[in-house]
Amino acid sequence: MSFEKKRLDITDRVTGRFSAGQMNLYFEKEQIGTMSFGQNGNQVSLKNGYEEENHSFFQYADVLSKQDEKYVDCDEKNGWC
Repeated sequence: MSFEKKRLDITDRVTGRFSAGQMNLYFEKEQIGTMSFGQNGNQVSLKNGYEEENHSFFQYADVLSKQDEKYVDCDEKNGWC
């Protein structure tokens, strides 16, 4: 087993709460960034590991990579792979 970085679309799970003229952005109850509104448009600032692109939010996470194909059909009881 090994881990690899994956870009996960979390847009439908990001929530926002207004506070002091900006919107605080949350993912699973953890604040991941802020969005401020100004005359020059909206400015999004996110923690490391998160990204905004085309009005969508993404998280970079370590995900288990699929099992190495050469070990898929092992019979440990009889000692062969």
